[in-house]
Amino acid sequence: MSGVGRALGIGLVGLNGYVVEVEADIGQTLPAFVLLGLPDSALNEAKERVRSAAQNSGLPLSRRKITVNLIPASLPKRGTAFDLAIAVAALAAAGDIRPPADTVFIAELGLDGRLRPVQGILPAVMAAVRAGCPEVVVATDNALEARLVPGARVHSYESLGSLVLDFGADPLSVILAEQEGRPGGQVDHGSEAEPRSGSLDLRDVAGQHEARAALEVAAAGAHHLLMMGPPGAGKTMLAERLPGILPELDDEAAMEVTAIHSLSSHPSATRELIRRPPFENPHHTATQAAIVGGGQGIPRPGAASRAHRGVLFLDEAPEFDSRALEALRQPLESGEVRIDRAAGAATYPARFQLVLAANPCPCGQSTGKGLQCTCTPQARRRYKAKLSGPLLDRVDIQLAVRRVSMVDLGVGQPGESSSEVAERVRGARLRQAERLQPYGFATNAEVPGRILRGALRLPSSATRSLEQAMVNQKLTARGYDRVLRIAWTIADVTGVERPGSDEVAQGLLLRAAEPAA
Repeated sequence: MSGVGRALGIGLVGLNGYVVEVEADIGQTLPAFVLLGLPDSALNEAKERVRSAAQNSGLPLSRRKITVNLIPASLPKRGTAFDLAIAVAALAAAGDIRPPADTVFIAELGLDGRLRPVQGILPAVMAAVRAGCPEVVVATDNALEARLVPGARVHSYESLGSLVLDFGADPLSVILAEQEGRPGGQVDHGSEAEPRSGSLDLRDVAGQHEARAALEVAAAGAHHLLMMGPPGAGKTMLAERLPGILPELDDEAAMEVTAIHSLSSHPSATRELIRRPPFENPHHTATQAAIVGGGQGIPRPGAASRAHRGVLFLDEAPEFDSRALEALRQPLESGEVRIDRAAGAATYPARFQLVLAANPCPCGQSTGKGLQCTCTPQARRRYKAKLSGPLLDRVDIQLAVRRVSMVDLGVGQPGESSSEVAERVRGARLRQAERLQPYGFATNAEVPGRILRGALRLPSSATRSLEQAMVNQKLTARGYDRVLRIAWTIADVTGVERPGSDEVAQGLLLRAAEPAA
């Protein structure tokens, strides 16, 4: 008996998803399989995957013309996650199964009928729940990730054949509840148990007391950081240890970060919420698309979005393509990346801490006694010019990292561990959150200038040195506000109620990196 079968899937544009109604009609004409609704190449190939999967599951599709329409038909669809919904709709059109209404089907089909995991399950299930469709069917390998979404009732299957067996007279939810013996939609907090001691420890860094203090301020206020110094001074070691002193992500931030990594990682790799701030360290040959996102069809997230709520570290920053560096200016201000392509536009969150590391010159030997620099003045200027003024103006802390001495390597006392520093950072973040809560911000780095110069205005006795730097044109208006943010963070770290002239002077020093011996 021919008719129209229906099932629901999810289409993703960036992290935003929308419900797609899959209609299947069996006509009275010659055999054919037509797929409508702006499918991409991978989705258009679903016709052969679905036909073979149904055949090998014991329910071959009708040999008459099958027309499948993906609604809304005006929006582009991509990927293999619609395979299962198409198969269910086609089998329902033939009267072979009775799928329950308002259930979303998200899985790829193998030719043998197995359900295979897909990328982006977390944002897809989140979209289904937001649309009022909490009943979700996924592949078994995606089940743990799908159950991270609160409110989702997740049902998983190994194959199309086992799914078809359950579409009988009893409601799907009752059958699956008896089979699984547990409710879906529970958040797995297993990652919270991950010990901080497993990360890289600041105790490993020899010397560099000034740099360690600046790193702590950067972590406490979520400030961007530039470290300039000779090779071997420890810039990379310091940057790699920044995530270890950052606070754990709360539920909302963890869900955002996990959703982004769900789009980028192996389809079955995500099994719990990511609680630790991510750390992205792209190679200096990375393209602009690799840094901010892009690619064929709907743009994919880049390193800037994968570092959301964490750290984006650009080692040897002047060696990066200048277009990639300049593309970071917008997300540094807005906290998101919008990528427009002919096939569609996608917006990804990108509120990260940018950490740049650079040598003082191409050869790195322009500082320190007994070192012979081989760079010409023109080469030095070109090297430093790769980090443009507008980009550096957005970097709060610009630190000169000094060369490590034999005293530091031999008999120097080891510094504090990451756990000790992290405790102070946590306390500073709590003080910031309490002070900024009426304004809707959580960290000093987010506070706009109108609040710093308004409700949180400091007395002129505290900002005299800052005003003099403005008069001497050594500081821009943006730099003025950023020094105030750093001063507030220094006060939070040291436990001072409000910044004074000392904290403002320290903040001003942290904006003036000069090559150091």
